[in-house]
Amino acid sequence: MIRRIAAAVVLLSGLTSFVFAQARGEGRGRGAANTPPPLFFKEAWQITGPAHAIAPGENVLTNANLELKLYGPSATAADPDKRIWVSTPPINIWTGMTTTPFAATLRDKETYVDLTGMAKVRWITRASGFHVVRPVVKLADGTYLVGEHADANTSGFLESEFMFATQRWMKLDIERVVTKGTYGPAQDASAWMRDSVDLSKVDEVGFADLMPGSGHGAGGYVNVASFEVYGKPVKR
Repeated sequence: MIRRIAAAVVLLSGLTSFVFAQARGEGRGRGAANTPPPLFFKEAWQITGPAHAIAPGENVLTNANLELKLYGPSATAADPDKRIWVSTPPINIWTGMTTTPFAATLRDKETYVDLTGMAKVRWITRASGFHVVRPVVKLADGTYLVGEHADANTSGFLESEFMFATQRWMKLDIERVVTKGTYGPAQDASAWMRDSVDLSKVDEVGFADLMPGSGHGAGGYVNVASFEVYGKPVKR
């Protein structure tokens, strides 16, 4: 009986040490993965005058380290009433006037970003109709992906966040801003990326509205206001 009690004490002591080690992030290299990454960038946009279509070369960024990339036929439309707009309040990017699907990304001029582990986005969004805001990334090899996360805050501008590690991804035809893929097993039309997606070196991070806007007034669109990315910088 004494030997059994002693063995139980040793086992309990070992389990306790293991639990505390895991809590400290020791063992199996989990410490780094469980450490929240720093803020990589934040963009809240800027506007001069009333809401308007973003003109070619117009600077709507507050962060001088970033570049704004606009994608889809509506990004370069000659008619301002078919392009992406900067609107207010709060200051936001608005897709209501786009006549095609649209994507916008932000690119740091000096570094890639590592979006593995606990990397995340925190943004303030609103959506109307059946429109939703989805995340977009461009990998260092030039591959564009759109994530399954979708925010559709129809009641007003709301702050939300999500982790990149929880996402499933589809390839994105960035010229038309539509998903693409290959046929899977019989009857499977999901087009999800079946191979693991390496997010350790990401060139651009942004969002997509995969539906055309409905024009002036209420209807179908998305708004993206404050946009934050948390991840580890990686030198270019």
